[in-house]
Amino acid sequence: MFHRLLITLVAGVISLNSAFPQAGFIPPLKMPLFLSANFGELRPDHYHSGIDIRTQGTGREVVAADDGYVYYLLVSPVGFGRAVFIRHPSGLSTVYGHLESFAPGIEEYVKTLQYRNKSFSVTISPPQDRFPVKKGQLIGYSGNSGSSNGPHLHFEVRKSDSEKPVNPLRYQFGITDNIKPVIERLVVYPANKGTFINGRNGKLFLSVAGASGKYELGQELAIHGMAGFGITSYDFMNDTPNRFGINAIEMTIDSIPWFRYEVNEFSFSESRYINAHIDYEESVRRNIDIEKLFVLPNDRLSLYRTYMNNGLFDFSDGKSHLVTISVKDGSGNQSVLAFNVKPGIEMQDIFPVMADSLETIMPFAKDNYFESDGVKVSIPAGALYDTLHFSFRILPRDPRFYSRIYHIHNRFTPLQRQYTLSIKPDSVPSGQSSKMVLVQIDERGTVTCSGGKYTGGFVTANLYSLGTYAVGIDTVAPVIWANGLKSNPDLTGRSEIRIKIKDDFSGIRSYEGLIDNKWALFEYDAKNDVIIYKPDPVRLEKGKRHTLAVTVSDNCGNTAVFNSEFTW
Repeated sequence: MFHRLLITLVAGVISLNSAFPQAGFIPPLKMPLFLSANFGELRPDHYHSGIDIRTQGTGREVVAADDGYVYYLLVSPVGFGRAVFIRHPSGLSTVYGHLESFAPGIEEYVKTLQYRNKSFSVTISPPQDRFPVKKGQLIGYSGNSGSSNGPHLHFEVRKSDSEKPVNPLRYQFGITDNIKPVIERLVVYPANKGTFINGRNGKLFLSVAGASGKYELGQELAIHGMAGFGITSYDFMNDTPNRFGINAIEMTIDSIPWFRYEVNEFSFSESRYINAHIDYEESVRRNIDIEKLFVLPNDRLSLYRTYMNNGLFDFSDGKSHLVTISVKDGSGNQSVLAFNVKPGIEMQDIFPVMADSLETIMPFAKDNYFESDGVKVSIPAGALYDTLHFSFRILPRDPRFYSRIYHIHNRFTPLQRQYTLSIKPDSVPSGQSSKMVLVQIDERGTVTCSGGKYTGGFVTANLYSLGTYAVGIDTVAPVIWANGLKSNPDLTGRSEIRIKIKDDFSGIRSYEGLIDNKWALFEYDAKNDVIIYKPDPVRLEKGKRHTLAVTVSDNCGNTAVFNSEFTW
């Protein structure tokens, strides 16, 4: 059958043992290591770039995994929160994220620059000789800062020359894993309208039976035409209840290697291609992570080691075929799903293919432009992962919005790059053009702000999501809750002042806290909508009454102000 296939063969990489620099790392925590997430797990729009180590609370001592020097420091209300980056002589670097605080010398250095820049968020590249570290030296304390959903240490190993993250579990940290992955379901995808899977031209979800590394289908499978496969699978480790992602997938068809995928290192610049690798629609609709065993035309992931015919197979020859899919975790534990595909029935005459006159063909390799009354859509070359049969509809008006509602294809189609959407409002309230934004409306009617700017008679935004959009407006200022400070309280002995700030639509753009008319360092915990001031005896005089002023602005320029006095 090979004369009927367009065969694509991607050369395998050299041995990973020789590709990975060697290092004598020690664990970054002085406690037994148990993980809550592993390397390369599927996350929204990206791969997880390290391992998450459970800390059973905050304040655990975090130490350097090897000799080196601090080359980067980060403080942010999102992402890694507080993080330390260390270069090592081995050619590797390590990253320690979501810290509660830095080691004392680093902490004061960072705070000085925060006050100098009048910003809680800072990115710092210290001189190479500023913070040399020895293996096992304290560099900070574990926490829950940034986008962390619970106390833990995010730990990464990177190649220093490229900043590519590599799997930390390739270096021995004493983590035990002898449990084989679980294969949960198989999904079969038609490659075109001439493919029929168990008599239907649509993707089919199949249950999988088995355990202890051996799995089989719970029903028969018959295919006619070109098709591809996907699986849902997960892993466990010893002595922890968490589910983990898998490390590698291989598929053979009739014992011929057909597809191989492995996550041992990747580039941050390619991480968004995860949306081409997964079934993006199922991820958005149902929060199900299905990894596809075929490659879309514009999927540039380097994690595909070998594939033939983009992972698709033509089942039109009237023969049965043996498909074997194996998955491995980072410790090499393997599970296998094996099944036979029987010849399917060709059914084109029963279900004739009808052309859809409302669709516009958008090739993925070209710039694409669509314009209708009151709306413009510009999708650049390379933004799509495959040629798109673009659909467009105008929906009934809604009095909540300042324009017609436009159905721009659907929000279940992933994009690698942003596209530009412009919508013309029916009217612009006097003096409020700067507060107009694009809004997205989902299937449940939930409205979210997508940003944008009014210019040239249109509200325009660069977006990653297609879907249903209209023009909205945000004229409501953020809310500041500081009830505990309204009565000029005595805060003597208190370690911090916490103020709740929140904006429910366009989002908080900036905030500023002044004490005695001077800029003060308020930490921003974005996930909890809180800013926190920790009185500093060096910068705040004790035993006196002080004035406090907090100003918060949203992304449409609406501003809220809070004033109070307190004694400390």
